[in-house]
Amino acid sequence: MTQTQESVVLDPRKFRDPDITADGDERASVALTHLDTLWFNTGTLCNLECVSCYIESSPRNDRLVYLTSAEVAVYLDEIESKGIGTREIGFTGGEPFMNPEFMIMLSDALDRDFEVLVLTNAMKPMMGYADNLLALRKSHTERLTIRVSVDHYTQQLHEEERGQRSWQPTLKGLQWLSSHGFRLAVAGRTRWDDETDEQRRLGYSRLFTEHSIFVDADNPATLVLFPEMDEQVDVPEITTACWGTLDQSPDDIMCASARMVVKRKSSKTPTVLACTLIPYSEQFEMGETLSEAARDVKLNHPHCARFCVLGEGSCST
Repeated sequence: MTQTQESVVLDPRKFRDPDITADGDERASVALTHLDTLWFNTGTLCNLECVSCYIESSPRNDRLVYLTSAEVAVYLDEIESKGIGTREIGFTGGEPFMNPEFMIMLSDALDRDFEVLVLTNAMKPMMGYADNLLALRKSHTERLTIRVSVDHYTQQLHEEERGQRSWQPTLKGLQWLSSHGFRLAVAGRTRWDDETDEQRRLGYSRLFTEHSIFVDADNPATLVLFPEMDEQVDVPEITTACWGTLDQSPDDIMCASARMVVKRKSSKTPTVLACTLIPYSEQFEMGETLSEAARDVKLNHPHCARFCVLGEGSCST
């Protein structure tokens, strides 16, 4: 669908006041019902620089610096000491396998019996830890899931987003993970809007079959097709009345059950954010501890509307 320039540009009056929308309505908020998933952004440095990376990861972007394994352990300790009951630990980046202490924090989370989800491009940084991963798979087969980003099921469009020569290394990494029996998922993009989700899933299914990659393309948990995000494109603000209009519950929104830990380049200590999608806005900082972060989140960002509410997206399993 082609939009006019007037309909694309975000109304500058929107997403200004945390409590009131541009139309004067009460802005929707989401309470933390249960911290089911705690994400750690291991750092924004990445071996790739994608065209539309929401977090702007690249080989040069270190706005979110590497977390240390000791810093991660502090939050895992808090979960255990306070009986928070978190089920899943997620690791994202940047590229997590570029963090020199990543394997330590990954092993720590698994040894504490958390389910663990790792987001990666499955390229050279990951393959450098092949032996370590095989050891972890052997001892934690059912609790470690690796989700690989494959933006499109064709090389041309995948590399349109991720750059030349990014296709074959990712495919090789996927094949390696699959052949060694890892719990595996794939994350795709919907930025090419001339396709339906059914067509996308069929395309991925053919790719997986052709290359002996054991991922069920029809299962939305193992092939995740993420809604697109663009802060500059107009989108409705979410009001308290929208829950009834859309027949949705705030309890189903990602920030009702998840938080993310980051460490800013300018900070001495990590901080907890409302979610994985809005890493740079100070208004979404919730505190330095998980207890401090158990506050309501005001849906005062385009991503809240486009990805989470209208797109019904979630980064967790």
